[in-house]
Amino acid sequence: MAIRLVVGLGNPGKEYERTRHNAGFWLVERFATSNGLALRKDAKFQALVGKHEGGGDARPTAWLLLPQTFMNRSGSPVQMLAGFFKIKPEEILVVHDELDFQPGVARVKQGGGIAGHNGLKDISQRLATHEYWRLRIGVGKPQPGREGADYVLEKPPAEEKAAIDAAIDKCLAVLPQMLSGDMQGAMNKLHTEEKPPAPPRKEPEKKAPEKKEPPKPEPEKKAEAPKKEGLLSGLFGKKK
Repeated sequence: MAIRLVVGLGNPGKEYERTRHNAGFWLVERFATSNGLALRKDAKFQALVGKHEGGGDARPTAWLLLPQTFMNRSGSPVQMLAGFFKIKPEEILVVHDELDFQPGVARVKQGGGIAGHNGLKDISQRLATHEYWRLRIGVGKPQPGREGADYVLEKPPAEEKAAIDAAIDKCLAVLPQMLSGDMQGAMNKLHTEEKPPAPPRKEPEKKAPEKKEPPKPEPEKKAEAPKKEGLLSGLFGKKK
């Protein structure tokens, strides 16, 4: 089933725009920019709204939605727009930050637990179901003893932000597949980690054949000098 509504979660306002909690906003804004789509404020839906023309039955029109009601009230704009255009929960993709994944990791799933995410909690209550699709952008976990609520409202350091941006790039590459309903194909691509190329296999070194030294000539035996017979035997001759 094709995706007809893409919701990016975040908080409105300059003070929040670079914080981890706005990872969903970042992805949808980049998708809109790359496709030349305008996100305009719609008072009726209390959100920034854009329209992505699908161009055929395989990819129908998809609405882009950035709720402007703050995170814990994200469900109201989603419910209103989905109800107005008769969009089913399984046709909705919600993009959000995920503490359980390290920066650079992104995963797709349908339904499941919301792990204390206030935006998801409100959406599930408003739609009366968890069975919408979720695109989870990893932002990492806070250090032990720190509250997750404070952590997600901080700006990630440059290295983490670069990793999150790389994950968003991977998501944007498969988002057209998700919009057309090929969720399994998108998951296969997104969930397959690229492995570094294996180092070239070294051929075992061939040992040079051992050079055999020519056999050394045996030393010539010196001819033994004839034994001199004793003086007495010379005088009296040999005994017979």
